[in-house]
Amino acid sequence: MLPGPGELLHFSEDPSIEHFVPHVAATSLQPEAYVWTVDALNSPCYWFPRQCPRVCSWDGATGSGRVHAVEAAWLESMRATTLWAYRFDATDFAPFGERPHAHVATHAVSPLGPPAEVGDLVDLHARHGIELLVLDELEPYFTGVRDRGLEFSGIRMGNAGIGPGGPFPTRR
Repeated sequence: MLPGPGELLHFSEDPSIEHFVPHVAATSLQPEAYVWTVDALNSPCYWFPRQCPRVCSWDGATGSGRVHAVEAAWLESMRATTLWAYRFDATDFAPFGERPHAHVATHAVSPLGPPAEVGDLVDLHARHGIELLVLDELEPYFTGVRDRGLEFSGIRMGNAGIGPGGPFPTRR
């Protein structure tokens, strides 16, 4: 599920949002209120349950060679989660940051239409040629991605080691 020309996407597990109002996300490092969206390069980083920790990496020069990694405890949640994509007119948003990973609006916005169901999240990765690694732990892999100098996004890493049902049993 990628945006069309002139569009940006917002992914949600809630299919009933009619208007998006700027807010300060609980995980935000910025004090400003925004509505967040992503472009085609960054959309695949959001093909996961919201709370799922993941590491996404790709070749910065070409945007190719994407590899996404999740912890094994989240795989069943990926298969069971229904995710929705809301489409927005890109002219309502501005790139966020020096190397934009998202686009933001500081005013309320409405989607271009009803949300589209994204479908099977594991299959979506395969259909787009994205390797999906299922690992026992994300942190060692994340360290390796950073050390190799790849473009990357580590999302919800504060939830690493915590499955959908709570903390993992103590590892040996």
